[in-house]
Amino acid sequence: MASFCDASGQPIDQGILLYFAAPHSFTGEDVIELQGHGGPVVMQQLLARCIELGARLAEPGEFTRRAFLNDKIDLVQAEAVADLIDAASAQAARSALRSLTGAFSQQVQALTHDLADLRMLVEATLDFPDEEIDTMRDTDALARLDNLRAALAALRQQARQGSLLRTGLTVVLAGLPNVGKSSLLNRLAGAERAIVTEIAGTTRDTVRESIQIEDIPLHVIDTAGLRDTDDAVEKMGIARAWQAIEHADVILQIVDARSGVTAADHAIDVRLPTGVPRLVVENKCDLARRPAVCRDEAINGRLQTHIALSAKTGAGMDLLHRELLRIAGWQGHGEDVILARERHLAALAEAATRLDAAAGITGQIELCAEELRLAQEALAQITGAFSADDLLGLIFSRFCIGK
Repeated sequence: MASFCDASGQPIDQGILLYFAAPHSFTGEDVIELQGHGGPVVMQQLLARCIELGARLAEPGEFTRRAFLNDKIDLVQAEAVADLIDAASAQAARSALRSLTGAFSQQVQALTHDLADLRMLVEATLDFPDEEIDTMRDTDALARLDNLRAALAALRQQARQGSLLRTGLTVVLAGLPNVGKSSLLNRLAGAERAIVTEIAGTTRDTVRESIQIEDIPLHVIDTAGLRDTDDAVEKMGIARAWQAIEHADVILQIVDARSGVTAADHAIDVRLPTGVPRLVVENKCDLARRPAVCRDEAINGRLQTHIALSAKTGAGMDLLHRELLRIAGWQGHGEDVILARERHLAALAEAATRLDAAAGITGQIELCAEELRLAQEALAQITGAFSADDLLGLIFSRFCIGK
C-alpha cells in the first residue's frame, strides 16, 4: 500500500504502487504504475500532482509506440492494440487478439523467410553465371515461387475477410417515399430506431444504425424518400440522401411489392452510382400476398437481384441477410480471419503483383531478382521493417491518449 500526497503532504488517496523493471514492462522501459480508488476528482488530483513533479501527459499511442520502437512488438501488433479496443464484435476482438499475440506477423514473417531463401537461389545464379549447373532448375526455384504465390493468395483472402470484419459495410436504404425504408431499418436493427407513419415524407434526415450479421458490422442508413418536392426541409433531407448514396458500399433500392418497379423507381435507378452493388428490395410482400423470394431480374438492361420480403412480419429477412453477406464476400473463416487494415491489403497486393511479375520473367534472371526484392520489401512494410516516421505518426495518432 502507498499514500499519494499533495504538495503540502496531505493525502490525496491510498493505493498501490507497482514497479516494472526494464525490459519486462510493456514498453521495455522502467515503468511505475499507480493504482488508486478511482473516481474523476481523485484521479485528476493525482494526475495534477504527478505533472507538478515533472511528469507529462502521454501522447496518443505513446506507450504502444515506445513498445514498437523498443522491439517489444512489431507494427502489426501495435495496430492490433487499437483494433482490440475498437472491435465492433466478438469475432473482431478475437481476431485482433490473435494479431496482438503475433499470428498475422508470424505468417508474414514465414512468407518473408521463404522469399529470402528464393532470392538467395536466384542471386546465386547471377553470381555464378558461368557454372554448368542450373541453380533455378536444380533447386526447384520455380516450384518454390509457385508455392509462395499460393501461400500469399491464401493470406490475402484471410486479410480481405478481416478487413471486412474490422470496417464492415455501409448499407444505404433508398427509394420513393412510403415504400418502407424506415420499417426495414427498424427490422434490421431489431428496435424502433426510425419513426414510421403512413404520411409520405416522414423521414426528413438520414438515420444511422449499426448492426451485425454473422459478426460483420453493417452501418445501415435510412434516407428521405426520393421525389420532387417544394418543401424546403424535405429538399434538404433528399440532398443528404443522395450524399449518403454516393458513399455507400451497398445500396438497397426499396420498392413497394404491390406495384413492383414503377417508372418512378426506374428514374431513381438510373441516377444511382454505377459500380456500387445494389439489391432491389420489394417490401410489403405480405400486403401483396406474395411469398418471400430471391430472384434475378433485368432492370434498365441490367440483371439485378430482387428480394421480396416484409419488413413488418420479418418474412424474407434471412434472404436479405444472405445476399448482403454474399455481396460483402464473407466466407465465415472464423478463427482464421486476420483483422487487416487497408495498408496491409495494399502491401499484400503489391507483393502479389511482384511475385506474378517474377513468375512471368524467370528466363530473365536479373529482372526476376529485382521483382523478388520488391516483393520482399512490400511484405516487410507490414511488420514495420521499412516504415517511415510519417507512417508511424499517422498510425499512432489514431490511438486514444496514452494507449
